[in-house]
Amino acid sequence: MSIKPLAMRDVLLDRIWRAMAQDPTIFFTTADFGSPVLDRIRADFPGRFVNVGIAEQNLINVSAGLALEGYTVFAYAIAPFITMRCYEQIRVSLALLCEVRSMNINLIGVGAGYSYVVSGPTHQCYEDLTLMRALPNFRVLSPSDHVSAGALFQRCVNTNGPKYIRLDAQVLPVIYEAGAPDLDVGFHVHRMGDAVCLVATGYMLHTALKVAEDLAAAGHRVGVIDLFDISNFAANQLHAVLSSFAGIAPLEEGFRGRGGVAAMLFEFIARRGLAVRMLNLGVEGGYRFELGSRSELHEQVGIGPEFVLHSVTTFMQSFLN
Repeated sequence: MSIKPLAMRDVLLDRIWRAMAQDPTIFFTTADFGSPVLDRIRADFPGRFVNVGIAEQNLINVSAGLALEGYTVFAYAIAPFITMRCYEQIRVSLALLCEVRSMNINLIGVGAGYSYVVSGPTHQCYEDLTLMRALPNFRVLSPSDHVSAGALFQRCVNTNGPKYIRLDAQVLPVIYEAGAPDLDVGFHVHRMGDAVCLVATGYMLHTALKVAEDLAAAGHRVGVIDLFDISNFAANQLHAVLSSFAGIAPLEEGFRGRGGVAAMLFEFIARRGLAVRMLNLGVEGGYRFELGSRSELHEQVGIGPEFVLHSVTTFMQSFLN
């Protein structure tokens, strides 16, 4: 029996709500951003719930203070606002301070990439992977469905330090029907192949799997990896997997050539001395105000299935012929 798709945020918030009944050290903060599950948290645990209002800078500082008092804190807001609007506070009160004081604080950003598709570029988030990766001591987690998103809860509770969990705002198809991936590894190999491996994160894993199926129908076997722990994956294991490919193509909802997963993989390949070519796919620079479906917008900016299929096919032909 297939699993009914659910919203990532509802599954993760439900795990937090259930845990708060058993663990009095869990505290929840939000910047005036709600959901039905959040209403239950506020109603059932008013002493461990704070809505700071539309004030993300204050959200970070309040959350940091609670974490320094020994609470495991989950701070919740829309993805571009919980990363960019309060970046200095994140840097000073979390990334810097955690080097001298123990804290467990988990930033939950909802609306990764183009998932707030009709809200335009103010609410869409193409920069968060680049920005949050730039901060030392920060763990960046990017699930691809509600199963993997829910599984991250226990990792957040059991692992000290600041973390950023980027969630899609849309209800996505279930990928992990058989259960969550191994969180200790930080990535999951969905398909092995002959020449090229698509290394995707978040929503783009769905695109990678579709492209892989289309290429398989044309007689080309490509690999697909879900990189959900972008900052703390098992490096030796990823090295072993990537070394069997002649080329890799990172897929992310982020600006091309401006950091993010592609930059991390480029550095990884260079440090590891992997003889592998890389196809750098990503959003073409610039903000767009046109309305349309997510798939339509993705095709326009260079990360849609048809665009990726053509690009990967051309990429393979460049070294297979």
